[in-house]
Amino acid sequence: MKKLIRIFLLLTAIASFSQEQKLLVSRYETVDLVMDNFVGIDKFGFRYFIKNNILFKQKDRQSLEYKNLSLGKIAKVDLQNPLKLLLFYEDFNTIVTLDNQLNETQRVNFSENTMPIIVSATGIASQNRFWIYNSLTQQLGLYDYLKNTLQTLASPFQENLQYYDSDFNYFQWIDEKGNWNICDVFGKIATIGKVDAFERLQFIGDRQLLYSNEGQLHILDLKNDKKYSLENVEKSFQSFYYKDQILSIFTPQGITNYKITLP
Repeated sequence: MKKLIRIFLLLTAIASFSQEQKLLVSRYETVDLVMDNFVGIDKFGFRYFIKNNILFKQKDRQSLEYKNLSLGKIAKVDLQNPLKLLLFYEDFNTIVTLDNQLNETQRVNFSENTMPIIVSATGIASQNRFWIYNSLTQQLGLYDYLKNTLQTLASPFQENLQYYDSDFNYFQWIDEKGNWNICDVFGKIATIGKVDAFERLQFIGDRQLLYSNEGQLHILDLKNDKKYSLENVEKSFQSFYYKDQILSIFTPQGITNYKITLP
């Protein structure tokens, strides 16, 4: 009897997770802004975007820009610390850091390193370090940019990265098989779960992510075994960004902001 009850509870949980729920969002603001890629919004409310491979920082009537066309295309911008931004130029294997006025403060060319490093993923970590995924060894590590040393954290990854992001203490990624993994600064790796096919994706909370597929936005909440499709959202968009219960949808014409309350 107890075995039957356990099976029933398991099937109920699976059915609950597989049944996608609808989540209604409300539009409240549209901003005219011509850009190529939207980067994000920092904790002070400044918007960052890229146009013609130039990084712009804007709020109200304030506007700053950083341009370094000699390093090629900007592959990533890390906004965690508005006082120390990270720009990654993958074509030239180089990281540039900027202060809050978008003045260059440091440049690290990993092709000049005594130890061969080809960076394909990076972000700002704690204690004067960068997260570094070295595609030569397929290993994740922490690079101390004051000592110019690399600490390898884990064994070589078995699958290539499909998407990644990081904060000061954790590096998260989705591999090519859809496995969602996380590694802390001590090298402890855990698998969070499996992710459906996606076109764009953003980690938005503890075991929560927002992703798009075929013009539809979804929230996957593995912490509570829930999945939601977002309703009343523009279907044609270039990208999206979520922060502090605000969902921003980006089109060539500008930004549409929606209020969203996660269950």
